[in-house]
Parts: sequence; structure tokens; C-alpha cells
Amino acid sequence: MKVKHRIKNIGPGALVAAAFIGPGTVTVCIVTGVAYGFTLIWAMVLSIIATIVLQEMAVRLGLVYGKGLAEAVRSEITSKTVRVVALLLILSAILIGNAAYEAGNITGGMLGVETLLSKSTLSIAAMEFNFLSVLIGAIAFILLFIGNYKIIERSLVALVVLMSLSFIITAFLTQPNWMEVLKGMFVLTIPKEGVLAIIALVGTTVVPYNLFLHAALVNEKWKGKENLKAAKTDLYFSVVLGGLVSIAIIVCAASIGSSEINNAADLAQSLEPLFGGFAKYFLSLGLFAAGITSAITAPLATAYVARGCFNWDAGLQSKKFRAVWMLVLLTGVLFSSVGFKPIEVIHFAQVANGILLPVIAGFLLWAVNKKTVLGPFKNTAAQNVLGFLIVLVAVVLGLRSLAKVFFDI
Repeated sequence: MKVKHRIKNIGPGALVAAAFIGPGTVTVCIVTGVAYGFTLIWAMVLSIIATIVLQEMAVRLGLVYGKGLAEAVRSEITSKTVRVVALLLILSAILIGNAAYEAGNITGGMLGVETLLSKSTLSIAAMEFNFLSVLIGAIAFILLFIGNYKIIERSLVALVVLMSLSFIITAFLTQPNWMEVLKGMFVLTIPKEGVLAIIALVGTTVVPYNLFLHAALVNEKWKGKENLKAAKTDLYFSVVLGGLVSIAIIVCAASIGSSEINNAADLAQSLEPLFGGFAKYFLSLGLFAAGITSAITAPLATAYVARGCFNWDAGLQSKKFRAVWMLVLLTGVLFSSVGFKPIEVIHFAQVANGILLPVIAGFLLWAVNKKTVLGPFKNTAAQNVLGFLIVLVAVVLGLRSLAKVFFDI
């Protein structure tokens, strides 16, 4: 009975895991595994710990305060000018950033299916477009348009399970040296020129919009602080599982050891002659699930952020809520299906995310330390130490991201 109850409580945390294990994470883990083998798995372990620390704060905010981070910023900042600037920064970065990266989410899911197909493009009026992008976009559209949280949750939990099994089984099929894997998890090693890979692993796992998404989702599933224990159990289980999936992807790529692998599609093709067709199919299914789950959660998170910033009394089926996620989703489908690469938009998204992560982490830390917000559930001294360390790392990541965009260093 206890097991059944625990399974029933799995939900918001799984959606958060679904959000951070997108095609970007898959690609970063593959490139890291190919270049550095198992030596940087520890960076993923630390990233998961940082994710748990921040998402636990978001869970408390959602269940105790009863609202999300955007609502806390709007309600608790007394200066109108500072409040407006903060909300505009949050909204613009989340909206434009997620719209730009939604194309990558859909393209990632499309690559997973393309590995198994010979042709996926159609020519119409001298213009080629990929029908798989439209198909993946349609699946995401239908689930979001239904507007039923339980249906969205169960669909994404199923996809997360599929993704997890696919990548973890593939890792076992590659038969790695498990002692080396364990060493990579617990021995801190920074190889020459490996700093950028570490930054990428942390940056692709600690996702700013998840802090908004999680606070909103726990309120969709539960109400009140009495459900904190169930929400935290869901968080720990789901995010640790997500971390194992990311580690499994690194293991797969490290076991191949080929410098010709740049993305998951390349890895799937490389696995076939070495470990048989099953590995190829498992990896392809995993990439498809990673793409489609992120394609659903990014528009959903953007809609929740807009609701909080504008103080809408809007549910999942409201016109305003739907208008926001439709904008993000349709932008991603358009860019992905025609093969358009919005370089300038993506650059802006990189700049926005570089600024956004430390800012959002800072806002969150500020909110969960206010008695007017959380009362006796506000942060402890230990939680603040961990939180400030994460914000410091986020600032370094943000500066490095900006330097990469503007100076390519």
C-alpha cells in the first residue's frame, strides 16, 4: 500500500526532471562523455545537489506561501520601480529564452525518430519542411490544450519513465568499467580545458524556469504545508532519477570514445554496429522522450510565469494561459520544421539566461528568507549557506555565458 501511495505522489518532481533532461542536456552529456570520459561525472552529481537545494525552496514557496516566485516578487517588493523592472526581466528572459530553445526541444525529439527513419522531410512549393516537427508539436499541443493537470502529469511521468529506462539500459549495454564510473562520480578532477564542460553540465541542469514551474505544479497537485513531506519525497526521487539518466548518457558516450560524435543521433548510429540494433532503438526512444517532455514543460512554465507576473486569475484552460504557451510552442515548431536557425534570437536567449540564473536564484533566496512569505518555514542557516554558494556559482556561470557570447572566450 505504501509503494502504491508513493507512486501516486510522483508528479511535479518528474515534470521538473523532464524539463532539465532536454536535448540540450543530452548533447552536453554526450560531448562531455566523448571528450573527457567518466572524469566529469562529479560535476553532474554536484549539479543535481544544487538542483535539489533550489527546487526544495520552490516547493516550500508553492505549498506554504500558496503562490509562485513571480507572485512573491510582485507582492513583496515594495518599490514600484524595482518591482516592475524585476517582473519585466523575469518575463522577457523566460518568454524569449524558452521560445528560442523550444525549437531545440522539438528538433531533439525529431532527431530521435529520424534515427529510425530514412526520410522525414516533405517538399511543398519549393520549400522543404520536416513533418516530424509538426507531429511532435501536435502531441505537445494536444496535451497542453486539454488543460487537465492530471493528464499532463501522467503523460510526462510515462515519458520520463520511458526516457529513464532507455538511457539507463543503453548505458548497461555499453558495458563500461563501473569502477571508473564510480571514481568519476566521487573524485573531483578538472582536466585541461575541462572548465567549459563543467559550466555546461551545471548550466544545463540547474534550469531557471523550473523554479517557477515547480512552485506552480505543487499547487496543482497538493494544497497546504501539510503536503510538504510528499512533495519533497517526489522531488528527491525524481531529480535523483534525472541525474542518473544524465550520468547514463555520459557513460554511453564515454564507452564509445569516438571524436566524431556530436549529438545523440550520431551516438545512436555509432552504437548499432558495436552493441546491436537494440542499443540504437533504446537511445532513439530516449532522445524522443527527452525532446517531447521539454517541448511540453517549456511552454507550460512560460505560461505560469506570465500568470504570476500579470496577476492573472487564470487556470490551465483559460484563453490568456493558452495564448502564452501557444506562442512558445508554435515558434518552436516553425523554427524546427523549416530548419531555420535563429542565431540572433538564440544569442539573446544565451545572454538572458546568463543574467537570469543568478537573478532568479537570488530572488528565490530572498523570498524564502522572509517571515511574511514562509513564516516558521523560512530557510535555516544551513540552507542559506548552500543557497548562497549556488548563487555564487550561478554568477560565475552567468559571467562566463556572457563572455562566451560577446567575446567568444
